[in-house]
This record gives sequence, C-alpha cells and structure tokens, in this order.
Amino acid sequence: MHQETTIGARLRALRRWRGMTLDQLAGQAGLSKSFLSMAERGQRSLDRRSHVAALADALRVSETDLVGGPHLGPDHGQSDPHAVIPPIRLALQTNDLSHPAVERARPVPELVAEMARVEPHHQACDYVRVGHKLPGLLDELHLHAADPADEAAHRTALETLVDACVAATFTAKDLGYPDLAHLAAVRAEQAATLLDDPVRRAQSDFLRVHTMPRAGSWDRTLRATERSADRLEPHAGSELGAQVLGMLTLSAALAAAVTHDAARANDWTAEAARLARLVPDAPDQNWMSFSASNVGVWNVAVNVECGERGGAVLDLARGVDETRLAGRKGRRAAFLADVGRGLARDRKTKDQAVRWLRRAENTAPQWIRNNTPVRESVAVLLSQASSDAGGRELRGMAARMGLPH
Repeated sequence: MHQETTIGARLRALRRWRGMTLDQLAGQAGLSKSFLSMAERGQRSLDRRSHVAALADALRVSETDLVGGPHLGPDHGQSDPHAVIPPIRLALQTNDLSHPAVERARPVPELVAEMARVEPHHQACDYVRVGHKLPGLLDELHLHAADPADEAAHRTALETLVDACVAATFTAKDLGYPDLAHLAAVRAEQAATLLDDPVRRAQSDFLRVHTMPRAGSWDRTLRATERSADRLEPHAGSELGAQVLGMLTLSAALAAAVTHDAARANDWTAEAARLARLVPDAPDQNWMSFSASNVGVWNVAVNVECGERGGAVLDLARGVDETRLAGRKGRRAAFLADVGRGLARDRKTKDQAVRWLRRAENTAPQWIRNNTPVRESVAVLLSQASSDAGGRELRGMAARMGLPH
C-alpha cells in the first residue's frame, strides 16, 4: 500500500545501494532486524530522531537523503510556503555584515516595528506571510549593520537582525532546507558576537544547535547545548535571560533523549521546569514560548522521542493546558502532532492518532503538511487503514501532504 511513500521504502533502496543486508544494517544502527524489516514494508514508522540519525549514519548518507527533501504537492497550503525560500536565500547569501546588498533602507525604528508584525506570523508557522516581509527586512537590517547612523542604531539593527534570523532559521528548517537554516543561524551568531551580549549570543547558540547535522552528531549537539547553557547561566538574571536559558535546557533534554540518556533528559527537563517557575506562564509573550506550559509540551516531545506510545502519551498530554497555547499556534501544533505520533505507534489508539494529527494540521497547516515525522506517521497509518472513516480522513491528509493515497 504505497510503500514508496515511507521513509522505510527509501531506507530499503539506500540499504540495497550500499549492498548491506538487514542484519548488517541492524547491527550498525543498533536497531532490531524485525523492526527494520517492518519499517521497510511500511508497517512501522521511522519518526524518532534517534532512529533516523542512527540509520543515516550507518548508511553514510545525510538525513535528507534518507527522509527525502521537500515534497511539493498540488495543495497550495503545502506547496506555497516553499516560494518564500528563494528570496530569503538571496537576502542571506548576497549580504554580509560589512557589505550590504542594498543601498537604501527605512529608518531602524520602522524596521523594528516591521519585525514585531512579522513575529506573530513566525510563531503561527505562517511561512507565506513571514516570507512576504522577511527578505526585505534582512536586506535593510544588513545595511544599517554595515553603515549605522550611530552606536544606538547599530545595536538596535544588530539585535533586530538576530530576531529576523530566528524567523529565517526556523522557516528554512521547518520547510526542509537545512543548509539555509544553518546560514541564518551563522548570521545571527555573527551579529550577536558584535553585540557582545551573552543573552543574544545564547539566542544564536540556540539556533546553531537546532541546525547542526543530525546523522552521527546528536552527541555533539548535546555537548554544544550544555556548554551554551553553562555559559549563559551567570547572565540569566533577567526574564529574557531565563527564557533563553530555559529553551537551551529543553533542547538539551531532547538531545539527551535522542542519545538514549533518559536520566540526563529527565534532569534537564526538571531544570527547565525550575526555570519556568521564574517567568510568567505566558507562552504568547515569552521568547520561543518558554513557560511552564511549554515545558509540558517539550516533556511530551522528549517522551515520544524515548519511545512512549498509546495511553502513556495520552497521560502526558493531560498535563498540558491547551488553552495556554492559543496564542502560539506553532507550539500547539507541535504538541498535537507529537501526541498524534505517539498514539499512531499503538494499534489500539491509531484512530485517536488520526484525530490528533488532524487537529495539528488545522492549527498550523503550512508546517504540518511539510513536517517529515508527521508525514511518516500518516504514510504508515495509511498503509494500515481500511475504508473506514479513519481511512478517509487519512487519505485527505495524505492528499494535502502530496502523498499518494
């Protein structure tokens, strides 16, 4: 049933290309032969970061080679966001902090106000609206960074450029362009270095660790995240500093989970919960939504990465107050999608999984229709579905994701 749509189908093609048996691949990736056999036949999903990274490393390919690049389908909600990538790429590749690509720019205060209008669209994963304004902002901020009117304007331009690079990084990452995401993270790091501000530098560190290559390097991601958290801790007395530190601790928890260090992941999650008590539980106001509610969202993500499924995931989900996430559609969609993926792993809860995944799609359609783990869960569920209502719902989601259905 459409096995060519799953990551497992690409795994089989790459394994055969490498001339490896299932036994050899299982041994090198640290996974069972039976699991890989079922994955290759589209009966088990390869949606855990640790599994994808281990397999890509064993096959000596990139994760993009294994999971596939952007999948452009006929649904405009799925394909239209990709049109924003070329102008963002143009802005980042033709500018640097010494040599801007444009000769005119609006005053810095206008650019700050423009970025404030872009940010809600970034948080909602509305890439089309982000892409309408972000390339021009990047151009103009580079001009002010290279040729500032005064020191105050220079600092404000650099700070706003870091914010713009956050939006550029996650737009590119979410849509499947890791090279561009990394370039945006590097540009943020360059701006933060000029600012000589430990909190801004930590923000750029957060971007860097989220754009590192994954195959064979999650241990490096974990070490880099922990170093960044340690470096920021003495400077995290402000509310923003605590929020940035909190996001680094959550990132460390997830990286620890991927490296199969559950105790370390639990320690970092507990530290994030402690930091969350120092700031308002206001995801729609805090940096990257860091808050007690967001810690609950990441706790679900960490546990799903550790392999939780079915009813255990539902128990975790009950600890998250969705109403707190109303103003952060991206965070809410991430939560709904992670719950749905965990439910999809258990045949007893796969019908509930469809409902949770569908809610995630309704919340942030441009992201979810381009989300690789969700796509994998839908493809595997579809291979198991009959002509019942769940099957019809799945086929609708598959169509919008560009999957054969």
